[in-house]
Amino acid sequence: MYELLILAHLLYQPAHGYLIAKIINDMIGPYAKFSNGRLYPLLARLEENGLLVAEEPENEHSNRPYRSYRITDKGRERFRLLMLDITSNPGEYQKVFQQKMPFLSFLAPSERLYLIDHYLNYCQAHILHLQNEREDLHQHSSGDASYGWSQPLHDDIFEGVDHLIAHWQLEYTWAQHLRERELARTQDATNLPEQTTRS
Repeated sequence: MYELLILAHLLYQPAHGYLIAKIINDMIGPYAKFSNGRLYPLLARLEENGLLVAEEPENEHSNRPYRSYRITDKGRERFRLLMLDITSNPGEYQKVFQQKMPFLSFLAPSERLYLIDHYLNYCQAHILHLQNEREDLHQHSSGDASYGWSQPLHDDIFEGVDHLIAHWQLEYTWAQHLRERELARTQDATNLPEQTTRS
């Protein structure tokens, strides 16, 4: 995830390590922390792999001569591959998608729809799974002896499952909104040349 965030931010403009760390920590906070001890080895590896280049500061007499990092063409391609990767960290993909979302504009419209559609399916799978689990719990609570539990379930368990279902339904609704917005943008872009031609 950190590799993606570094490359994504360098797509906007070159930046020094301190600024990169600050932006990433602002994104992942308030409790997670991306330390300099992790940042600089990662920047060195990305530079080694040709994904970015480090530029020495122009003012050599500066008290704090920060090296500035710039993304390369190879880094841009790596960014695209990381964005389109939907198989890594499937259990954490909600968090991963939320980190990708601000950078969807760097992808082609078809690639953006691909990611959004995948996330819609991901949310729907969670909703269906939780609904099935709730039904199983309800069967147990109704006295189905096949579960082997002798005590009825407390309402707090159902409330917890209902909360998770509502959470994933909100995520699904948000992803639907992203999809509708993306389709509208694609439609606007398609209509734009026609309107320009007519005028």
